[in-house]
Formats: sequence, structure tokens, C-alpha cells
Amino acid sequence: MQTNPRQAINSALSRREFLGASMGAALLFAMGGGISCSDKAGPVQMLAALPYAESGLEPVISTKTVGLHYGKHHKGYVDKLNKLTSGTRLAGLPLEQIISATAGQPEQQAIFNNAAQAWNHDFYWRGLKPKGGGAPPAALKQKIEASFGSVEGCKKELAAAANDQFGSGWAWLVQDGERLKVTRTGNADLPLTQGLRPLLTIDVWEHAYYLDYQNRRADYVQAVIDKLIDWEFVEKNLLA
Repeated sequence: MQTNPRQAINSALSRREFLGASMGAALLFAMGGGISCSDKAGPVQMLAALPYAESGLEPVISTKTVGLHYGKHHKGYVDKLNKLTSGTRLAGLPLEQIISATAGQPEQQAIFNNAAQAWNHDFYWRGLKPKGGGAPPAALKQKIEASFGSVEGCKKELAAAANDQFGSGWAWLVQDGERLKVTRTGNADLPLTQGLRPLLTIDVWEHAYYLDYQNRRADYVQAVIDKLIDWEFVEKNLLA
């Protein structure tokens, strides 16, 4: 049976997140459903601040790349989303609710793409840190070993997913019930629409690495895994 995207997203959220998303979705549909125009536009989406300076990921990812990636591409998705939802009942809703309301609806593909890309990018930035990498915290390490055999096994699967993604997309470490696994998505898609809980992502759109690595995606991916992953962030995303 085909999974309903809205149900999949809700199942990937924690209980608190689920309740918030559910109440927002209920309110949206109680007001008439869909995304038809309202008399007054809601608040706009804000570009989330980077958790470090634009130079903070040097030398793995250059200041120039972060400035372009964050200041142009990421900001562009947020700005386009605000334009597309202005005057509608989706304006100003949390990104998860916008994604849930538009996933799997071809007529709302543009809104979904920009909302998902805004979410994906914010999640990507928060999963990296200056002088990251190293060993995961003990509890996370145990969880990884139970699912992949070893931390190195997890890293290899993550690198393979990132390198094997044809064209633009994302590689993900996700939680699926009690186990962790690696998956990948194309373009703007994300694990929330599959009922999976994201723990970490690596952006493999060319704008994420081309200025620094040209066509050497594998070098970029390996450098991110070895030197930038914030394993504490990954651990915080785990469901108890």
C-alpha cells in the first residue's frame, strides 16, 4: 500500500513535533483546506542563521562556497517560498507543515521543492561543525555499531550513497524504527516523506562543492565525513 506523504512525515517526527504539526494541519484544513488565498498574508519564513561563521568550515569548505551556498542558494529557496505562499494559508507555517501539506501533489510541486530545500539546507548546516568528525558519542556509537557493524561501515555506506546519487540530491543517515540506515534522495526530496527520521545529511548538489572540488565529489564527501560531521547533533536527533 502506498504511503501517504502527510502520514509519513508525521511518523518521522517526535511526539512533541507530531502534535504541533498535527494541530497546525488541523487548523489549516479547518480554515478551508488547500492553499487558497486568504485576506491577509501570514508571517514570512526567515533564513535560519548559520551556527558558525561563513569561514568556520575552512579549509574543507571555503568561505566563498559557504557564502554562495548559504547566501544565494539557501536564501533563494526561502525567498521563493515566501513569494509562492504569500497571501495563502501556508504563509508562515513551519516548514514541516508546508512540506506535509504539499508532498505528493504535482500542482504544488514548486512550493514543496522550495520548502523542502529550505529545510534540507538548514539541517545540512546544523549537521556540520568546525573541527568536526572524530568518534561519535558512546550511545550513538553503540547504535551505529548495532546497525552497520562499525562506525567505519556507516561512514562507507554514507559516502557510497552520496557518491552514487546521480545528479543533484542528498545522502542521509536516518532512523527507521530501532535501527539506523543510509539512504539518498534526488533533488529536493527528503526522508520525512518516507516516514524516516533524518539524523544527518550531506548535500551533493554541485553548488555545495564545485568551487572547491570541481568534479571531485568523492573528495568533498570524504572530507565532510572525516572532518566536519557534528556527531553530537546526530545523537540529539535520535528518538529515545
